[in-house]
Amino acid sequence: MKTTKLDLDNYLPYLVNRVGSILAEQYGREALAPHGLSIAMWRVMATLADKGGQRQIDLAGLTSIDVSTLSRIVSRLIRMGLVSRTRAPASPREVIVKLTPKGLAQVARLTPIAVRYEAAAVAGLSASDLATLKRCLRLAYANLKKHAVVR
Repeated sequence: MKTTKLDLDNYLPYLVNRVGSILAEQYGREALAPHGLSIAMWRVMATLADKGGQRQIDLAGLTSIDVSTLSRIVSRLIRMGLVSRTRAPASPREVIVKLTPKGLAQVARLTPIAVRYEAAAVAGLSASDLATLKRCLRLAYANLKKHAVVR
């Protein structure tokens, strides 16, 4: 049986994971941990700040967090006073999650730090290269979301 050698320094999933891991570790330690927040909690809050109140099922898709994990995260954010969860007027079975004023203020404090981390990560890239990188990553995500990987 022939084995295929994997050159990690040129393997996209490895490279993306390395960048994501170091960003999450450093940002989490500097900005989030002092406030009792995790990266997943930040993702929920940042998404709500960007997109407004969301049905919990839609929030799961936007954050790439499975529904049961998201429910626990939202419950914790509620206990912290950072988000609220209310029944949707149109359907009592649907739940809408929104940032509270305290949550909005927290996002406003944490966003500039997040922006600084992104700037540090992309230092040396031209604006055009950065736009291409982001476009390509969005396309790669959409490709994987849409299609099962063939064995």
